[in-house]
Amino acid sequence: MCASMKLSRVIRHWLNAGQYAVCTHTVVPMHDELFDPPGGTWRPVSERYVRVKRLSVVLTWGLLTVVVCAGLAFWTWWATLAAAVVGLGVTIWRWLRMPALVAAMGWCERGDDLCVRSGLMFRSMTIVPYGRMQSVEINAGPINRHYGLASVELVTASSGTDATIDGLDAEEAVVIRDRITEMAQTRDAAL
Repeated sequence: MCASMKLSRVIRHWLNAGQYAVCTHTVVPMHDELFDPPGGTWRPVSERYVRVKRLSVVLTWGLLTVVVCAGLAFWTWWATLAAAVVGLGVTIWRWLRMPALVAAMGWCERGDDLCVRSGLMFRSMTIVPYGRMQSVEINAGPINRHYGLASVELVTASSGTDATIDGLDAEEAVVIRDRITEMAQTRDAAL
């Protein structure tokens, strides 16, 4: 029996609550009720956002790898090769993980607030009450505009409760902005 199978048995015993599916070599998180919005269902972001995030990965990590390799090229060949391999490995790994990262993003409108979630390993869920919103902004950079996407940013009095819904269709972002603004004005008038 290999060490990873022994570890899997230990992990299976340790996590016997049924929240995890244990394969022979990995632990895969399943359903996490902590990040489910009570009284609502998550709406996913656009699948085109995967392309935007992948392009961002290639531009960021590719450029960083080229700069580091160019700096090391005058030093030793093995350091340049090591930097190129590491940079290429990180770029490929992030490229392959992007669909899962985008699938983990979502938002949910409820009666009194809006929930936004993101992250795989480090998950977060932000709940923004409509009555606390000061402004709702739409942002779209050149890459997002090329793919017909936009982000809706929810600004509150406290920076800790600000939230952004990335990867929305541009038309949907306008509808969401208008609906959230109307809900926020209704809640504000009630106070």
